[in-house]
Amino acid sequence: MTAAQEFKLPQESYRTTQERVYFQVRDAILRGKFLPGCAITIRGLAAELNCSPMPVREALRRLTSERALEVSDTRRVKVPTMTPDKLSEICAARVALECQAAEQALPFVGDEELQQLRRLDEDVTAALAEGDIEAYVTANLEFHFTLYRLGQPHIILSLIESLWLQTAPLQHLVFQRFGMQELPDRHQDLLEAIGAGDAGRVRTAIRQDIEEGLGSISAEELL
Repeated sequence: MTAAQEFKLPQESYRTTQERVYFQVRDAILRGKFLPGCAITIRGLAAELNCSPMPVREALRRLTSERALEVSDTRRVKVPTMTPDKLSEICAARVALECQAAEQALPFVGDEELQQLRRLDEDVTAALAEGDIEAYVTANLEFHFTLYRLGQPHIILSLIESLWLQTAPLQHLVFQRFGMQELPDRHQDLLEAIGAGDAGRVRTAIRQDIEEGLGSISAEELL
């Protein structure tokens, strides 16, 4: 079974086949359906997504430009592997961008939005308790991006998505190998800071969530 065959395609309406394919492959990467080093064939993906090779080729080109994929020396498209230095740089970039996005969203979080975030965090907690990797990855992604979108940070959000695309395959691989028992969860601290309207505490909770989450991946696990 290929990596593409492991995920269910979302039933959404897109303007073009090219747009549909791009977002489906991108979504699969974010949700950890492609692991580091995994080779992706245009024909195989086209068959799985029920389309011609052309939109797949364009989707892979876009995702390569976003650093979610890379072209090897043999011209094969694959999910990049990670190095400790690269992971450290991504972590620092995520902290800077996501702290800004969260603070920018803070004035737009009313009672309804806060309740939505709490419901999403309940999904995260449940997935952790059950050791359900796919449910955790999905719920964690929805929690963070639901918050960030409230501030409408269009440029920042695209940069954050690019960074998540680069780390999602690695994190999913680590979860598969070592489980999620020791995975830190700073969402409750974040929700309390949001409820208090405390921008400083919001930034601290976001920073700790990212640094502890990515920091749980040691250099040895990357080799």
